[in-house]
Amino acid sequence: MAAAPVTIVDAADPRIAEFREIRERDLTGRQGRFIAEGTVVLRMLAQAHRRGTFAAEKILLLANRAAGVADILAEFPDDVPVYIAEAETLDGIVGFHLHRGVLALGRKLSPETSLLDRLPEQALVIAGCGISNHDNAGSMFRNAAAFKADAIFLDETSCDPLYRKALRVSVGSVLSVPYERSGSALGLLSGLAERGFDIWTLSPRGTVDIRDIPASPRMALVAGTEGEGLPAEILARFRSARIPQSEGLDSLNVATATGIALFSMASAAKRI
Repeated sequence: MAAAPVTIVDAADPRIAEFREIRERDLTGRQGRFIAEGTVVLRMLAQAHRRGTFAAEKILLLANRAAGVADILAEFPDDVPVYIAEAETLDGIVGFHLHRGVLALGRKLSPETSLLDRLPEQALVIAGCGISNHDNAGSMFRNAAAFKADAIFLDETSCDPLYRKALRVSVGSVLSVPYERSGSALGLLSGLAERGFDIWTLSPRGTVDIRDIPASPRMALVAGTEGEGLPAEILARFRSARIPQSEGLDSLNVATATGIALFSMASAAKRI
């Protein structure tokens, strides 16, 4: 069980320095640390802490929210400090009115082996190339969790899913769906191909209807950034699929497209 709450009365208290002005200085990219916001995400962080994939470092709550999340706090070990503050002090700390009143500082832990080498023999994964919109990134993780994808791979040009907004949009799924973010898109897809994945790129001009993709033990869905889409070299190297839609509409956004495509692929593989 987490430690007994400590009251903070000064917004400048060094014990909660990491929570100061979080909108302007998001912690993403700083040794894997991030801000988790809201009751649902706090619970997901507690579960990830127990699994050993993420670690909670400290928790900051609006004083009148502490009792309501007592069951979640009980899931954390007693070496995770819990701080509480009244609304005026809390708003002074974070730099805006925080109506949810629930924050935690977390850190992504580094596994000993590559995620590519930890995937099961039957696997469905997403590969994101140049996903720069944090809302889309968060939605991809939510879709992956909904349709039982095993992992998400992001290239080095994609945004960090631990960014506060992406994590919030994912409803905590960034903490439950295994992921890696590194390297080039082509290198990432080559690694998947070497491990027996059937790779399907998603494009409005794809040659195969998404509903006609045959089930296989290992499948990878590849999505690109909205607007530019996937690079020509990737579309030329791997098979492409399309989502049928009305004439004259250029494309769906990544969040919607990955949701539809994952549903179709997961259904074909009888995962859902």
